[in-house]
Amino acid sequence: MTTKLKVTVWGENVHEQKIPAVRAIYPLGMHECIASALRQDETLNVRTATLQEPQHGLSHEVLEDTDVLTWWGHCAHSQVEDAVVDRVHKRVLEGMGLLVLHSAHYSKIFKRLMGTTCSLTWREAGEKERLWVCNPGHPIVRGLGPYFEIPHEEMYGEPFAIPEPEETLLISWFEGGEVFRSGCCYRRGNGKIFYFRPGHETYPTYHQREVQTILRNAVHWLAPQGRWIDSCPNIPSDKAPEKITSSAAHHSSPGQADKS
Repeated sequence: MTTKLKVTVWGENVHEQKIPAVRAIYPLGMHECIASALRQDETLNVRTATLQEPQHGLSHEVLEDTDVLTWWGHCAHSQVEDAVVDRVHKRVLEGMGLLVLHSAHYSKIFKRLMGTTCSLTWREAGEKERLWVCNPGHPIVRGLGPYFEIPHEEMYGEPFAIPEPEETLLISWFEGGEVFRSGCCYRRGNGKIFYFRPGHETYPTYHQREVQTILRNAVHWLAPQGRWIDSCPNIPSDKAPEKITSSAAHHSSPGQADKS
């Protein structure tokens, strides 16, 4: 019997409560829409967590029971407790996958993992976005054509202040002419990270078939390959596999006869 991959979908869940236009698109919250898309895959065991829950729904026990964590945030990055960020950071290094969505490029956890500001240029004008697939052989873009379009989205443009990705899978083009690295792969410690750009709250992006396909594919790619060892024992030199000694025999000059 195959063990299901355990996924936790984390959402800020602020806009949905305060902005009627967002609530109309995502009546159960953006996190529930994302979770619903993932639940179409019967090999995934999906739960949700939000900012408003104790420990933001990301207790030690929840994270220990999570193979892949998805993260969407926008207006409340500063409200995420540093202790929770520390906890998530530790789990990524140990091997938990992290799927970073849209404006979560500014989240505490993504900036810590990248070590940069993660800043970019942006414009909210409901423009068409065309996402070009750079490597059609990669499992994250399996099932897609050469490109797909999102009718209305927020524009993100270069320069994007991130480390050079290990691989860029998607590049976006917008009607204003800007381009953007919209699908970026990283590894930190034993964990994988995928940044996926689309997903502004006032557009129904997460209802779109191609976007949902990428979410499901990404979760499988992000699945842990092992577990990082937090600490290694401090082995004394006299217990090392190759014992280090100061024996005079090791310091004899070339050609010196063995006097034993």
